[in-house]
Order: sequence, then structure tokens, then C-alpha cells
Amino acid sequence: MENLRELYQEVILDHNKNPRNFRAMDDADGFAHGNNPLCGDTIDVYLKLKDGVVEDVSFAGHGCAICTSSASMMTTALKGRTEAEAEALFNSFHHALTEDADYPDDVPLGKLEVLKGVKDYPVRVKCATLAWHTFDAALKKHQGEVTTE
Repeated sequence: MENLRELYQEVILDHNKNPRNFRAMDDADGFAHGNNPLCGDTIDVYLKLKDGVVEDVSFAGHGCAICTSSASMMTTALKGRTEAEAEALFNSFHHALTEDADYPDDVPLGKLEVLKGVKDYPVRVKCATLAWHTFDAALKKHQGEVTTE
């Protein structure tokens, strides 16, 4: 268990210091703005689809280490997935951080599995899921701000 906690901390620190896909996207097909007023995280998620596949996804904004790390890992995990696969991964990730038991239809999280450590800190779950909810809103072209409250 201690090794998993150390891995969790290493991954969070790495993605926070060197976030992947951290940039605004001028030619995005989808966009959403997210806000976590409890922690002060604000994030913009940009999305480009081609033939129903996530061709590119990026984020910009500022947030705590967990929010930034989760957004960074999310963008890496979603590139190249179909819209349906991206939505299934969103559902599995959200379920993994908010529920106690696994569901049979959850898709494997792969490298995202390390973020399940956030579950041990319930007030930080919103930090980890903000980018995902914001991506989901961009994918579904929802208008308005995404909030964790």
C-alpha cells in the first residue's frame, strides 16, 4: 500500500510540474470552462474531433496539483478514442473516485488508476474530476460554466 501511495505522489508531482497538452486550442470543435470554487481551480478544456474520434484535447487555466495532474493525464488518455470510448472512460473514472464498488461495465483506467488515491481525501475528489466534467461538457457542447458545486 505504501508503494502505491508513493507512486500516486510521484505521478501527481510529475504531471503538475510538466503538464501534458497544456495549451489553448484556436481551432477547437468543443470548448467548456470549469470552476471549482472550493479549491479555486479554473480550467478550460479544448476538444477537436475528426470522424467521431478525439483527434486532440488540451487544457489551460490554473489549479491545484491534483486538478492539473488529472487534466494532464486525462488529455493523454483521451486522444485517439472514439466519442463513445471517451464517455465510457469518463464514466469509469468518475465512478472509481466516487463509488465504493466496481461496476461490471467499467472500462479499465490504465495509468489513470493511480488517481484513485484521491478517494482517500474526499474533499479533493472534486479537484480530480473537474477536468473530466469539463471535457464531458465540451464533448456534449453544453453551454455555461461547469462547476463542482
